[in-house]
Amino acid sequence: MNPSRLRAAAIALGLSLCGLGAVQAADLRLRLMQTSDVHMNLLDYDYYRDRPTAEFGLARTITRIQQARDEVPNSLLFDNGDLIQGNPLGDQVARAPAREGAVHPAIRVLNLLRVDAANIGNHEFNYGLPFLRRTLAGASFPYLNANVLSADGRAPAFTPTALLEREMRDEAGQIHRLRVGVLGLTPPQILQWDRQQLQGQVQVRDMVETARDWVPRLRRAGADVVVVIAHTGLEKHELPRLSENMAVQLARVPGIDALLLGHAHAELPGPGFEGYPAVDARQGRIHGVPAVMPGRWGDHLGLVDLRLRREQGRWRVVESQSSLRAIFDRARQQPLVDADPMPAVVIAREHEATLAHIRRATANTDTPIHSYFAQVSDSLAVRLVAGAQLAYARRAVQGTALETLPLLSAAAPFKTGGRQGWTQYTDIPAGPIAIKHVADLYVYANTIKVLKLRGAEVRDWLEMSAGQFRRADPRGPAEQPLLDPDFPGFNFDMLYGAPGELSYELDLTQPARFDREGRRISDGQRVQALRWRGQPLDDAAEFLVVTNSYRAAGGGHFPHLGADRLVIDAPDETREALAAFLAEGGVAPWAQAAPGWRLRPVPGLSLQLRTGAGALAHDAAAAGLRLVRELGDGSALFALEADR
Repeated sequence: MNPSRLRAAAIALGLSLCGLGAVQAADLRLRLMQTSDVHMNLLDYDYYRDRPTAEFGLARTITRIQQARDEVPNSLLFDNGDLIQGNPLGDQVARAPAREGAVHPAIRVLNLLRVDAANIGNHEFNYGLPFLRRTLAGASFPYLNANVLSADGRAPAFTPTALLEREMRDEAGQIHRLRVGVLGLTPPQILQWDRQQLQGQVQVRDMVETARDWVPRLRRAGADVVVVIAHTGLEKHELPRLSENMAVQLARVPGIDALLLGHAHAELPGPGFEGYPAVDARQGRIHGVPAVMPGRWGDHLGLVDLRLRREQGRWRVVESQSSLRAIFDRARQQPLVDADPMPAVVIAREHEATLAHIRRATANTDTPIHSYFAQVSDSLAVRLVAGAQLAYARRAVQGTALETLPLLSAAAPFKTGGRQGWTQYTDIPAGPIAIKHVADLYVYANTIKVLKLRGAEVRDWLEMSAGQFRRADPRGPAEQPLLDPDFPGFNFDMLYGAPGELSYELDLTQPARFDREGRRISDGQRVQALRWRGQPLDDAAEFLVVTNSYRAAGGGHFPHLGADRLVIDAPDETREALAAFLAEGGVAPWAQAAPGWRLRPVPGLSLQLRTGAGALAHDAAAAGLRLVRELGDGSALFALEADR
């Protein structure tokens, strides 16, 4: 080759190498999209109120998904569990006879959405393992979980991880083969919450230990990016192994590039996590790891936008931003997007069957039944559940050695607004009670359990419930909020005997005795004047307490509760017992009974409750409250009357 041609070839080779270097140096942007805790709200329809809604529903989230996909060249879509249970549609599908080869309606929707991978949440286990396995079999994408093990503990019970290989376009327009490793995790507490369904069939492992094991395996398998889909939330303090909300601890596991979170129905990024150690509530990072949690019921789409750079032969995350895209403007009470029509077409048959079922009347009430004030006063909505449990348990103990023991019933309000939204309250008008109203009163697929406890342990049960309230400070501001917003309404148990048998008061100037994890933090005595049949409750006496499967198995971290206290392990759902109780005329006796408990007002203080504006249609004075003002965002402020 002559010198001029040699020089030309060298120049061409140099330019080619320069070009190759430019390709390798170009950054690649990857968008991770997440839904979580949809709870069968596939449509923008509220089955409890039996009408369309703009506040939640995957049908509207899908519009956000399509918009977010169209904005970027590279994206992946994930679901983080608690998909198949949570409303009457989910129950209707689970009740229907299994048809060979039929695909669950929620899975049909996710298949059409082109979901890349999904995680198994804790509520996926509510209907039992056979139903769950049939459901997952219909998915055209990998369904993951790594910390639920086989009965002998030797192997994962489900597919633990996935290595997704996708062609991605970098910012220079070049195509790269990117391998995204995905790991699924769920709370170990499934063995408590669904003990009846899972005992002897699976074991569980700590989520953090599982991640430490599997993340390096994904790296060794060639993962360029590792995404952990963890059905777990965040706590401010350090937690022991096998805890429920381990996001902060998971973020410390080396090798994780992004955390997709759920379970807590909270919103990250967002002001609710300001002040949490190691959490950047604005950028959406935990210990520097990009993270997102998209609320519940499809009210937000979660996004994690990653910028990847090729360095030393591997892709590294050099920049991230997490964000949420709402479907509804809560402040203005306006929808932000329209519903995508696809889910309504895909699940039309199941939707119509659900409507036919929930509209069937079973009983009647002369009194409105609502939960707007249920966290601060004795509520008929809660009393009816307690009464149904008592009636069931009386029949269960009849003719046994347990029949002579005094019987109590624990029940809590499930629909209490707040994070759920200011329309999310039980609100049943006087008149016919339909199946939808029964489901509104009791929204979970729990079963009935009976525990045996001493009187002192019953007192601690109430002290734990009283942790719902902030401490009232007589020397503090004249206006003080009543509720701790981090305390779930479904953990505010009220205890009842038959009408008139049990009574007590709560003194909120006392410190809480237990924290939310059930740890004793003081000798506070918020529970006052605790009486059984007119006499002070005997701390040494034995009681039977009827409750639900979640609480009996330790859900909510109540002291003294657990499987070792179980004396009746009933298989029947609380909702079934409630429907039968209402049909037998159970409303009137409890509607006419005197309140069993009350809050002691604090002279000089206005203790305030924020609740849904629907409360304006009900008698606040009967609950010992007065209206302060309507807040204009679907909520209203009430104050505890000091002279009641």
